[in-house]
Amino acid sequence: YQGQKCSAASRAYIPSNMAAEVKKKLVDAIKSMKMGTVEDFTNFVNAVIDEKSFDKLESYIKGARKKDAKAKIWVGGKCDKTEGYFIEPTVIEATDPYYVTMCEELFGPVLTVYIYDENKYEETLKLVDNTSSYALTGAVIAQDRFAVELATGKLRNSAGNFYINDKPTGAVVGQQPFGGARGSGTNDKAGSILNLYRWLSARTIKETFNSPTDYRYPFMQEK
Repeated sequence: YQGQKCSAASRAYIPSNMAAEVKKKLVDAIKSMKMGTVEDFTNFVNAVIDEKSFDKLESYIKGARKKDAKAKIWVGGKCDKTEGYFIEPTVIEATDPYYVTMCEELFGPVLTVYIYDENKYEETLKLVDNTSSYALTGAVIAQDRFAVELATGKLRNSAGNFYINDKPTGAVVGQQPFGGARGSGTNDKAGSILNLYRWLSARTIKETFNSPTDYRYPFMQEK
């Protein structure tokens, strides 16, 4: 999909003690991706949908290359529309947690990462919660159960679909309820009974077979 799906990850937060290792693996993985036309099924990445999308993504990438930008490109960054609208899978490292590509929806093959102090995990969770106006999908990758539970709680309103040690994409309608809140929607869950509740007006009906005969509650009456 070239990142052109609502659930695609567009930002990632990496602890400082793992940054070098994650960077190497991420860069190597992206360099191994084959890009080309959709006719060749061995291509993992294809062109983005149109010129408007291409121009938007190219502007973000060019912005990250500016000398005064609080960002730098780890890998990728090539843009070519001579024959099709091809954006190379790109990873941007932002030194400002509120850098533009950390906050806005990109809808393309561009990921922005922010390296946080390994000793400020809980503070970073607050940052994650406050940075974007969207709240569709999110994930935590961790082996420490305390870290997992902390993220699950702190990011309660940050992702309508939250994944633990898994990618934040791939929900199948009818198998996994799907939907987000904030700028992503009303958090109704398509593909489940929860979605039907959106169209209902609940009504409660009570029928009593032993009608009351006194205004006092039983505990108020004399024994």
